[in-house]
Amino acid sequence: MPARLRSFIGTILIIILVVAYAIVATTIASSLLATSPWWVHLLYFLLSGLLWILPAMLIIKWMAGPVRK
Repeated sequence: MPARLRSFIGTILIIILVVAYAIVATTIASSLLATSPWWVHLLYFLLSGLLWILPAMLIIKWMAGPVRK
């Protein structure tokens, strides 16, 4: 697959990932954390704010292509 096409597909996938992840994380927060103390909100948003990076790293690694020796 050409590098340009791989980058285009990866970019679209990352945009979809971020939008879907934000919707799911916000829905969970508004339904489960409504009456929780502030420190629970802080922990949830800290963890959920960093968790999306893991699948994004996999997409970026795929976009870079195979490692050439």
